[in-house]
Amino acid sequence: MEIISKMLFGIANSLLIPDIILLIVFFIRALFLLGSTYNQFMVRRRNNRRLAMTIKELHPSDIDALRNLLPEKHDSLFTEYLADILEHPASEAYTDYLLTQYETEVAKDVNLSRLLTKLGPVLGLIGTLISMSPALVGLSTGDISGMAYNMQVVFSATVVGLVISAVGLFTQQLKTRWYAKDVNNLEFVSRIYAESHEKKA
Repeated sequence: MEIISKMLFGIANSLLIPDIILLIVFFIRALFLLGSTYNQFMVRRRNNRRLAMTIKELHPSDIDALRNLLPEKHDSLFTEYLADILEHPASEAYTDYLLTQYETEVAKDVNLSRLLTKLGPVLGLIGTLISMSPALVGLSTGDISGMAYNMQVVFSATVVGLVISAVGLFTQQLKTRWYAKDVNNLEFVSRIYAESHEKKA
């Protein structure tokens, strides 16, 4: 039994360094995610000023006006797919294909946030539990400095893991709301676009 316990202890201790490295990597990735999300927010804000009211009050006769409002260089997935819908002849099958493709692209973007939300606390807890063991050993042997060092690792792993998870959860909720609105707008525009073609026909 003692041999098995030592093996488990050795395995657990060997996971501490990889766990800390992963925490650092995911923390840096979370910071980049925050920056890219802010950039997306600014792009959406600019596009909303340009397109929101036109889409909300869109009529079949306004399709050309909406097409002219689109930026020459697509700065977001939404404007790219909106332009694609308006550049092709109205077709329910093609629109359904584009919307499915858009949802696939959106899922890829949200997956990172979802991953950080789930892995942040897991990695933080692993680091906390592994570091707690030597801290308790230091307490029992009277090694206060060793115990204090390990307790620093305990609290640091917990805090970093929770920060990673918070960033993931925040960006996931934000992007999910953004993309749900985009899908609704794309569906609405595609229906009005189909109506405009029917009237021309």
